[in-house]
Amino acid sequence: MIEIKNVTKSFDGKTILHDISATFHTGKTNLIIGQSGSGKTVLMKSIVGLLRPESGQILYDGKDLLQISGAQIKALRSEIGMLFQGSALFDSLTVIENVMFPLKMFTRKSLAERIKRAEFCLDRVNLKGANNLFPSEISGGMQKRVAIARAIALNPKYLFCDEPNSGLDPRTSILIDELVRDITREYNITTIINTHDMNSVMGIGENIVFLDKGHKEWVGNNEEIFTSDNKALNDFVFASNLFKMVKKYVIKEHLSDSLKE
Repeated sequence: MIEIKNVTKSFDGKTILHDISATFHTGKTNLIIGQSGSGKTVLMKSIVGLLRPESGQILYDGKDLLQISGAQIKALRSEIGMLFQGSALFDSLTVIENVMFPLKMFTRKSLAERIKRAEFCLDRVNLKGANNLFPSEISGGMQKRVAIARAIALNPKYLFCDEPNSGLDPRTSILIDELVRDITREYNITTIINTHDMNSVMGIGENIVFLDKGHKEWVGNNEEIFTSDNKALNDFVFASNLFKMVKKYVIKEHLSDSLKE
């Protein structure tokens, strides 16, 4: 579990995050959502440790990232997996070499052990047989799956995903969402996803933190979001006519069930 308490972050005198507190649960897909400029990227970077807030606490299973020693931070980072927006694969390395990269950097495993672990991770993301291909030889969706395999290679306790569906078609996006959710549950990972994809919100939003202009405006799940009366949230999530229609349908069904009771 990751908890943030009263986190405030500013740049050049302008406050980007205003006293934010939230809990990100283990074994669940935790989403951070909000418009561009809402502070969600700054919040994720602060949680990971790429930015340092002026005040507050960032607790990894009770240990405050802002207070622990350099050696403890190094140990913590070996427990973190990252899935970057553009996959960030090394073009000059094959698929299996990309997955093996963190194993070579952060472990003392033998070559045979690294290959075995990488093959296991690739099999887990349904990429068996793609070992010797280069990133340029596979599709965007396959590249994302390679990136997920690399992110879980070190068997992380914490997984951060920055816009994992960026640049993908809707069908592939759903497959990536479901894969991240399944891996989160299977390995009991604390997963935090920074996204603006409403399909992800509705599909895998088990714990959603909504930011608006640097303030935490709402927390809930993908069922509660339909009955929320938070105006900023509704303006953001239900901007399209399609999602407006879905909300009306859900509310109608909810009222119908209530009357039956």
